[in-house]
Amino acid sequence: MFGSTLFERTSRGLIPTAAGDAVLHYARRWLAELEATTRVLTSLEACRSGRIRLGLTQQVPHELLSAALDHLLNRTPRMAVMTREGTTDELVAGLLARELDCAIGRSYDGNATGLVQEAIYQQEPCLVVSAKSVKRLSRGPLDWAKLAQLDWILPPPNTPMRRTYNAIFVGTGVQPPVLMLETTSIRGMESVLRTEPNAISILARDVVAELEAAGHWRALPYVLSWNLPPVSFLTTKALEATPMVTELRSVVVNMARGVQARRG
Repeated sequence: MFGSTLFERTSRGLIPTAAGDAVLHYARRWLAELEATTRVLTSLEACRSGRIRLGLTQQVPHELLSAALDHLLNRTPRMAVMTREGTTDELVAGLLARELDCAIGRSYDGNATGLVQEAIYQQEPCLVVSAKSVKRLSRGPLDWAKLAQLDWILPPPNTPMRRTYNAIFVGTGVQPPVLMLETTSIRGMESVLRTEPNAISILARDVVAELEAAGHWRALPYVLSWNLPPVSFLTTKALEATPMVTELRSVVVNMARGVQARRG
C-alpha cells in the first residue's frame, strides 16, 4: 500500500523503519480521531450536545477550574465532558495527538506545530514548607544557597515549571538542588511536607492560599521577584474555531480577567 518497507525483522522481533514510524504516527492520530468521533456520536445518541476533552494541570486556580466545569456541565442540552490531568508537556502531546480538544496549563515554550495558546492569568510564586517548620525556615533574609541545602520537591524534568526553577537557581549563582521528590501531584507534595521537616517546594501563591486551611503547609514570608509561566488556554489550529472550544475559552478568559482584576 505504501510502497516502502515499514518493518525490519531482527533477533528482537519486528522493528519499525523510519517510514514505519511515520505511518504509526499518523495511524495513532487517525485512531484517536476515530475514537473521538465514536464517543461524540454516542453522546449525541444519549441526547447530549457533544463531547469535549479538557486537559488540566495541577495548579489551575480554583476559580478557573470551577468556571470551566460549571460552563460545561450546566449547558442545555447537556454535554459529555472528559478531563485529564498532566504536566503542560503531557497536555500538549495530548492535543497534538488529538486526544484532547483544549487544555488549561502553563505557557508552552517547546516546538509544537499546530498548537495555539493564549496566556490568560499570571500567578505569583512562593516558597512553601511544612506548617511546623515555617518559623524555623523563615529566619534571616532570603538566601538561595541556604535554601538549596533543603529537601526539594519540584516538577519532573523538561516541564515549563522545572525549567523556570532551574533558571532561577542558576541566575542567583546557585546550582539547582538535588531533589527529594519529582512530582506535580498536590497530594504527593502535601504528604511529604507533612512528614519531612526540611521539605520545601515552590507553588503559586493563590493555590497555596487555598490549601493552607488544611493546616499542613505554609508559605515562607519572602517575596520572589519573578513570575511563574503564565496560565494559558491551549488548543490546536484545527479546533480553535469550533463552537465548544471558543465558548469555553471565552468563559475561562473572562473569569481569569475578573480574578486578576480583583487581586489588583
